[in-house]
Amino acid sequence: MIHNESKIHQRFSTFPKFQDYLSEFVYGGIDGSITTFAVVAGSVGAGLDGSVIIILGFANLLADGFSMSVGAYLAAKSELDRYLKNQKTEYWEVANIPEAETEEIRTIYQAKGFSGHLLDQVVAVITADKDRWVNEMMLSELNMIRDGRSPFMIGLITYVSFILIGLIPLSAYVYEFIFNNTLNAFNWTMSLTLLAFIFIGWLKTYVTQTNLLRGVFETVLLGTIAALVAYFVGDWLEALVRG
Repeated sequence: MIHNESKIHQRFSTFPKFQDYLSEFVYGGIDGSITTFAVVAGSVGAGLDGSVIIILGFANLLADGFSMSVGAYLAAKSELDRYLKNQKTEYWEVANIPEAETEEIRTIYQAKGFSGHLLDQVVAVITADKDRWVNEMMLSELNMIRDGRSPFMIGLITYVSFILIGLIPLSAYVYEFIFNNTLNAFNWTMSLTLLAFIFIGWLKTYVTQTNLLRGVFETVLLGTIAALVAYFVGDWLEALVRG
């Protein structure tokens, strides 16, 4: 029974933990809410119909979100590939030129202040295990630490967050369209998006370890600026087109 519980615990411990991808959720949510709200604000400024706003909003949501998630995936995958390539090289060097690699370990720890018998012991312990040896070379010589997270999950969480949080600025217009219920959709959009900004700003403080009020204020400020720029550009273009 205990053995089975241990196997179950080990199996579930390999599943991705949400907190490991919190930064991707935060930045995906920030981008999704700000860009979608900017699209809505610009469309309202241009005097576009609600159905057009929905089309433009969803086009931005799906296309921009996918682009951002692909970028996040490729960046993480490239970094992982670079790490694995250098790791493979280090394993080859440890296996084929161990004397040179041992001397590099000695030089590294001499620079850290080790000397004499203690230095010999440290070098002996590190070089006694190939995995430990290579990990030490990756960290101390190449300054590389492997990110244990999945590039696929990084891209997926970014996309899911972009969609979920980015839907908020569109929700009032979608509700109005589905239920054929006239309401002041833009006022609702501003209120709901403000709550989204506050929520994402609050989450951001856990990632950046910054002050709560500062994190919320920065997110709300950036979103507001983006919306104002989009609104007035839309209004100006609408006036320009109409002459």
